[in-house]
Amino acid sequence: MNFEILYTFIIATLILSISPGPDNIYVLMQSIVNGKKYGLATVAGLISGCLVHTTLVAFGVSTIIQQSEVLFFVIKLLGALYLFFLAYKVWKNSGAIQLSADTVEKKSLSQLFRQGFIMNVLNPKVSIFFLAFFPGFLFSEELSSVTQFYVLGFLFMGVSLLVFSLIAISAGYLSDFIKHNSSIGMFLKWLQIIVFIGIGVFILFSEK
Repeated sequence: MNFEILYTFIIATLILSISPGPDNIYVLMQSIVNGKKYGLATVAGLISGCLVHTTLVAFGVSTIIQQSEVLFFVIKLLGALYLFFLAYKVWKNSGAIQLSADTVEKKSLSQLFRQGFIMNVLNPKVSIFFLAFFPGFLFSEELSSVTQFYVLGFLFMGVSLLVFSLIAISAGYLSDFIKHNSSIGMFLKWLQIIVFIGIGVFILFSEK
């Protein structure tokens, strides 16, 4: 078992969870408008949805790994190219973090959990990201591919849960900090670009 690969995966997931995106901005705004427990309900829904994507990737990619080395290489190549594309998209953005509470609708805890879950499960970009991200981080020759994908999925969910929960709990402080430090968006933008490119290169040169 290669723990260095797991450590790399955790660090990459941590940085990507911190970087501004639709999910963590949504959690932040729900927490600011409705309170931290409503933000945490949203987090629970979003993270639960990741289990569905993990399952789809685990069984789908594992079958491909068993069938063909060439197909697995193609998946890794397409995954790396997709991550490079994400880096390009981030580079094209301004880096400014937009916070607006005007469009945040008040909902119950169960409604927010359900909405977070549905938002995640019905977002095909999450499955595509998992498909691009996970195969390069298989870490063991002893464990089955399915087991490894689930380990990676639960690590991803655990790190994201920690980061998103901290965002929900610290929503007021984070909102003030972002508003008074415009440069934070640019710093996170370039950090995200570096991570996407770095993961893409890592996946390209990783072995099965």
